[in-house]
Amino acid sequence: MHGGDNTSMVSRVAQVVIVLVALVAALAPIDPATVERWFSIGIYPRIQRALTPVSNLVPFALFDLLTIGAGLLVIVVVVRGIRAAWRLRQWRPLVKTLAGVLTAVAAGYLVFLMVWGFNYRRVPMSERLVLDRPTPTVADAVRLGLVAVERLNALHGPAHDGGWHTDPHTDNALRTAFAQVQGLLSEAPAAVPGRLKSSLYGYYFRWSGVDGMVDPFALEVIGNPDLLPWEIPFVAAHEWAHLAGYAEESDASFVGFLTCLRGSVEAQYSAWLSLYWQIVGESGPEERTRLAQALEDGPRRDINAVVARMERGQLPWLRTASWRVYDSYLRANRVEEGVKSYGAVLTLILRARFEDGWTPVRRE
Repeated sequence: MHGGDNTSMVSRVAQVVIVLVALVAALAPIDPATVERWFSIGIYPRIQRALTPVSNLVPFALFDLLTIGAGLLVIVVVVRGIRAAWRLRQWRPLVKTLAGVLTAVAAGYLVFLMVWGFNYRRVPMSERLVLDRPTPTVADAVRLGLVAVERLNALHGPAHDGGWHTDPHTDNALRTAFAQVQGLLSEAPAAVPGRLKSSLYGYYFRWSGVDGMVDPFALEVIGNPDLLPWEIPFVAAHEWAHLAGYAEESDASFVGFLTCLRGSVEAQYSAWLSLYWQIVGESGPEERTRLAQALEDGPRRDINAVVARMERGQLPWLRTASWRVYDSYLRANRVEEGVKSYGAVLTLILRARFEDGWTPVRRE
């Protein structure tokens, strides 16, 4: 009897400790330079280089198994707790069940941090690079947009003539470019690129306008099933950047952009198309019209095809709700700009100092 009481007491203490540790990990301030050295350059690359090659061997998304399995398990456990409480006519079984679920959530959060999540607290790209140009204006963004239009017009023919890699994981030029860009930005070992997988959540991606994501537990890459060939290279490079530990969206887009510029003609076209989208999204009606009028027929057809894809599949209410949830998720992980961090990539590109070949200059 006493042994059972002792075991129960140890279990309750362990639950309290796990929850408290999770709260401390979520709220305690940690110096980004410490996270950079200890986690993003130290522990995390070893984890990523171990997990991603394994997840690449599996043709389906492990994220589906993890999340659906966890959800079903929670439902079963809670239902059992409710039934026990009803049968005994007391709240204790249900309270015990909910305490167990809370402990499991706290433990899952700690796993999330240790496998990938601490990357949200590493040194951001804005502090990693030399930013010696003034705060960009609308005119600066339009000038960059016109550069993007010029490159799209020039690259459209060669990109479409060369064919498209529907599986970027097998694109050796893009993989090599990804490794090169990582070497320019950090001392961490190069991350292993992930296979772009389909998922049972593909319908959600379609309806909410999400192009891709990284599974923060199995460190795999999942893509929207409706992506067009000229969208895939940049989406893959962006998600690979997340695999490399660049958690903030602007940082990942910056890495993805530089990666594609060093890749094949198709990848370059995809990079400039993504940048064009970003600039148009940040511009007013007059600037958008000016940029659109500068496009030739080929790039315009590709852009219209992307617009048609998005309009065909999205549910506006779900897209709005999804981005609000994601905004809250980013802020909870100390990305103060929330979803606006996507647009911050323009500031990085327009303010950063580059040497020849779009080579960013790092701070000492």
